[in-house]
Parts: sequence; structure tokens; C-alpha cells
Amino acid sequence: MAHVRSSRRRALALPVGLALVASLGFLPTGAASAAPLDVQAAVQTDGPKLSYVVNTNGGHSTVKSVKKAIAKAGGTVVIAYDQIGVIVVHSQNPRFGETIRKVRGVSSAGATRTAPLSAQTTTDIDAEQPLSAKEAKAAGAKATSSQDALEPLQWDLPAIKADKAHKKSLGSSKVTVGVIDTGVDDTHPDLAPNFDRRASVNCVGGVPDTADGAWRPAPGESDHGTHVAGTVAAAKNGTGITGVAPGVKVSGIKVSQPDGFFYTEAVVCGFVWAAEHGVDVTNNSYYTDPWLFNCADDPDQKALSEAVTRATRYAEGKGIVNVAAAGNSDLDLAADELTDDVSPNDTTPVERVIDPENCKDIPSMLPGVVTVSATGAKNLKASYSNYGIGVVDVAAPGGDLTAYQTPEAPAVNGLVLSTLPGGGFGYKGGTSMASPHAAGVAALIKSTHPNASAAKVRALLTSQADETACTNPYDIDGDGTVDAVCVGGKNKNGFYGAGVIDALDAVRR
Repeated sequence: MAHVRSSRRRALALPVGLALVASLGFLPTGAASAAPLDVQAAVQTDGPKLSYVVNTNGGHSTVKSVKKAIAKAGGTVVIAYDQIGVIVVHSQNPRFGETIRKVRGVSSAGATRTAPLSAQTTTDIDAEQPLSAKEAKAAGAKATSSQDALEPLQWDLPAIKADKAHKKSLGSSKVTVGVIDTGVDDTHPDLAPNFDRRASVNCVGGVPDTADGAWRPAPGESDHGTHVAGTVAAAKNGTGITGVAPGVKVSGIKVSQPDGFFYTEAVVCGFVWAAEHGVDVTNNSYYTDPWLFNCADDPDQKALSEAVTRATRYAEGKGIVNVAAAGNSDLDLAADELTDDVSPNDTTPVERVIDPENCKDIPSMLPGVVTVSATGAKNLKASYSNYGIGVVDVAAPGGDLTAYQTPEAPAVNGLVLSTLPGGGFGYKGGTSMASPHAAGVAALIKSTHPNASAAKVRALLTSQADETACTNPYDIDGDGTVDAVCVGGKNKNGFYGAGVIDALDAVRR
């Protein structure tokens, strides 16, 4: 079976409309130089304008001196996240990174992209299979009095016992899941009742924009975040679909540029914003561009990992459970080496062989982040899903090609049905769709145990998961060739981690 390769958001349109997306990575903080650097000399300022993150060591006085050094090195501070020691900078000095890394008090620094800030590319719109009027009418006719009209098409809900959980609890309106993604259309009838405006923002560029509707995808931009939000918390209101946790709140934290890239400064902004605005769970169905894997021996990539790690740890320290998608390349993330042939994805990719121990995909491989693999309608690892013992924490429905895993009637599509901008509905598949199922269950756990710490919620999410044994031999397309090898026992393995998430256990006290 040919491996599915990931594009910049791990979103890939297959012939049947399968949109795939995911994420992962982190390295230890580097040591600061023992000697200060004199940057008084004239610096070049006519190079391409790039964005950087500068990670500092020390307190207020250190940050203040680093900011002065940034100016002397030809940089302009865009915003400083002093609470985590991360400064976002723009500079046209081609040697800015090299220069500022030598300054006392700087732990690491690196360019967040390889393309200039002015560069724009064609908008990358995730494809989906739209819900037909015929399907909608048939589903509505089969829906019971306790179901939303399209719920009969949601094979993913009974797969994690969410339908049974909803008879006990829909989740608490005091719990908010922040969808860090491409933006959320809060005007959708299934999302409007549960939308948390106060916790919503546009973080593109790294600076929070709270203007009304700034968190929404603009016309022509990706519908990905709206689809994810519906899976988490679409209201149980008699129409449309039902979310995993239809009683909790959902916020839109937009971090994707119009051209589809998720750059470090926006991702850092998203986690810090969530930490300071009452979010309880974040969902992260992306990887941080432009590197699929960020390697510790590259100074730029090391800095990006450190910045996002500081942000996720800050959020966790505020009680947030961070949930992320494992990726859609059918890769064993616990292998000795992997080939990355899509990085950097904002200019010209160069094939490289990397060591996953040294090179991490961020944010899903970062410490404390719940990494989610995808299953299909037959509860098998989805054909595209990344895996790896010790990397994957839990598994959840992400959908698969119906040729591989076909749901039972009345559901007719092996992908995941959810909300689309403008009041619509459509199917998508990927670990991007698996992650919000886990985020929704984490929200149900938080609703049941409102005083639980982030670590406690994570522990319950994994301990309550339904143990799922390895699928070996794994020949998902039936061509006689093993497509992936699962390592581990029933209670912990590379395909399913601790098992498939369980929404019913989440609402039991």
C-alpha cells in the first residue's frame, strides 16, 4: 500500500475527498552564551523580511537587555510573551538569527519560516465530501426522538459510546474546548449555542486580534477548524449533528494564515491565549510549519520546538489538557529513522533522513500532549494514521476509505460527518478528525471531575480507554502485503496506545 504523504497542514485531498491533517515535537533548552555580544556595528537590513522567535533565559532585566540587542541586530519586536520568555521579531538582517543567538540571556532563536513574510501562495482548501440532500432526508427519517436529524450517519459516536454517554450527561457549559485551527464559523446553527466568544481570537502573525468575528475563516479559507469544532461540541438541538460533548463550550483560536500555514508565532499565541482565557482543553489538528520534524541539531528548528514547548507547558500549568493528532503518513514514529521529504514546505522541500528521538513534530510529540491515532468504522487503525509505541497515547475515530472500512447502515460513509461554514455539513477523514473526538471526551471528563488537574484528566482519558489489541498482520487493503506492524500488548501498543477512548466511562463518577 502506498503511504499517504502529508501536505503543509497534513491535509490531503484524495480522489474520494479524504482530507487528512495532524501534528507532533520538542528539545531541551539550550545554554546561553557566557559572553555578551557587541552588536553596535552596522547590520544589513535589505534581506528578505522574516519572522523569528527569540527564547530568553532569566527575568525582566534579561528580557529588557535582549530586546535592546534585538534592535541593534536589526530586529523589530512584534510582541513579547514575557510570561514564557518568547519574543516574536521581524528582521531583514540575513544574519539576525546567527547574531542574536550569541547574546547573553538568549537560550535559542530561529526563523519561523523559510519564505519571506511578503510571500503568498494559493489558498489550500481542505476537500470534503458534501452531505447530499438525499442522505440528509434519509437520516432524518431514521432519527429517533432522542437523536439530532443527522446523528444516524455518525457511526463515530457509538464507536466511542458517546450516544450512551449523552443519556447520562452532555457535558458542562462551564468547560471550554479551544479549537486551535483554521478558524471557526460561530454562526453555524449547530455551533452558535455553544460558542465561547470570550475565549476566541485570531492569532495569525502572533498578535491576538479580538475584533468581532476575527476567529472565523474568511471566504475561500479552510473549513477545517469548523469541522473540528462540530465534532467536539455541536449542540444537541434536534437538527444537524451531535458533538462528542454537546453541552460544553467551544472557542475558535485561529492560527492558520490565509495561505494555509501554521507558523510558530501564531501557535505560541494560541496556547498562551487559551491559558489566560479559561480554556480547559485544546485541540490541535495540525503540525507547525514549515518543518514536519524539528531537529535539535538545527538552530532554527531547535528554537521553534522550544518556543512551542514553553507555550504548551504554560497552558498545562494553567490546567489545560492539550490534545493533538498523530499525523497521516502511515509512519512508525517510534522507528529508528524516518524520511522527511516535505520540509521545508513553504519553499523547496529537501529529502532528509531523521531520528525521531532527535527530531520532533510539534505540538503532538511534545511532553504532556495527548497524541491521538485514528481508527476507521471497523475499529482498525486507519490506513493513513501514524502510529508508534510510546508515542501514541489513545486512538479515536478518524474515518477511512470505505474500500477499507465500511460502516454499518444507516451510516453510508466511512469518513466523519461534521459542520462546515455557512451552516453546511460534510465528511472529512484523518487524525485531524480523531483528535477532536479525544478532546471531546477529555471535556466530558473535566465536566464530571471539575476540580481535576490536567494530569488527572489525561490519566483518566488513558485509563478509561478500551484496551485494543494489536492488529497483526495489518493488511488494510487486502493485497497480501503487510502495511504496518503493531508493537506492544493489549493495554499499550503502537497502533492504539492505551486503547480507544470511551465517552461513557468519562461521564461516570
